[in-house]
Amino acid sequence: MTIEDFIPQPYTEIAQKASVSYQSPSNIALVKYWGKYGEQLPQNASISFTLSKCRTETTLHYEKKSKGGYDFKVYLDGVREEGFEPKIHKFFQRVEQYLPFIDEYRFLIKTQNTFPHSSGIASSASGMSALAMCLVSLEAKLNKTNTTSTQNKTFQLQKASFLARLGSGSAARSINGPLVVWGAHSKIKGSSNLFGTPYPYKVHENFSKYHDTILLVDKAQKQVSSTVGHDLMHNNPYATQRFEKANSNLEQLVSIFESGDLDSFIALVESEALQLHAMMMASSPYFILMKPNTLEILDCIWNYRKTTNSKVCFTLDAGANVHVLYPSSEKKKVQQFIKNELSKYCKDGTYIDDIVGVGASIM
Repeated sequence: MTIEDFIPQPYTEIAQKASVSYQSPSNIALVKYWGKYGEQLPQNASISFTLSKCRTETTLHYEKKSKGGYDFKVYLDGVREEGFEPKIHKFFQRVEQYLPFIDEYRFLIKTQNTFPHSSGIASSASGMSALAMCLVSLEAKLNKTNTTSTQNKTFQLQKASFLARLGSGSAARSINGPLVVWGAHSKIKGSSNLFGTPYPYKVHENFSKYHDTILLVDKAQKQVSSTVGHDLMHNNPYATQRFEKANSNLEQLVSIFESGDLDSFIALVESEALQLHAMMMASSPYFILMKPNTLEILDCIWNYRKTTNSKVCFTLDAGANVHVLYPSSEKKKVQQFIKNELSKYCKDGTYIDDIVGVGASIM
């Protein structure tokens, strides 16, 4: 597909005043995307687990108006959040050619997260994907689209992912689940730079109902934003090799997912996490987002795995937090290990138990 496929024909209906509500989860990349080009396009393909409990719930109230121009307000947990509005304005500018009705309506965007706002979990992926689902739902009413048609539903999910990407790159992976690929890859059928696609191949039962406990090491705002970090890859001396390695790792994951080889999964996923942060440290100017307690947690996980032969492993987001990944067969033991050993390295002892989910849905 091309971007022209997402430019609609003239609308046939008018929706005067109503609302629509969607929830969309966050996701955690196993093979990382770090570095982009053009309009929110990835330099390498990535793949992620879609989460379940960490999600954003958004209601979009809309009302037809006579005068053109963007007209919207954003509320978070019932309170006007003017600080979010410049980002939404930029998002509207990016998507207007694909949603021409955007300046014909007055919008009230009411949103809330199921995880604490100060938890240190990036809400851009869940937030932008939830808003994109609401907008695509409104467009379906203007087109009088049959949303029960499999073909129409697939296209709408693709368009929502395409739009969400223009707000936050990783948001492209939150629309579907449990495994989503974003970025064109020669070995992944149907993969695209324009939107995320459900992983199309066999996945061993070892990876079903996988768990992710998010250890909240630092709740403060990151010293360097992800946007700035992505931009610094343009001059990173290791960027080209990193993009090639990420695509190679994704190809390796195809066979790992099929065979159920958890040891190979652990080695690849942890290496990916550390490479992400290595790119930050190799940037100019360089920066470090990990904290001392991040490293303490990694060391504890390595020691625990060595002494117990557990299949627990970690991955990292673009920050200090640690995502502890483990199969459902080890849920009880690993969660006890987290409570007894790892929670002391978390800010205020805070962590969130989550599990792989299926993506966005109407509320």
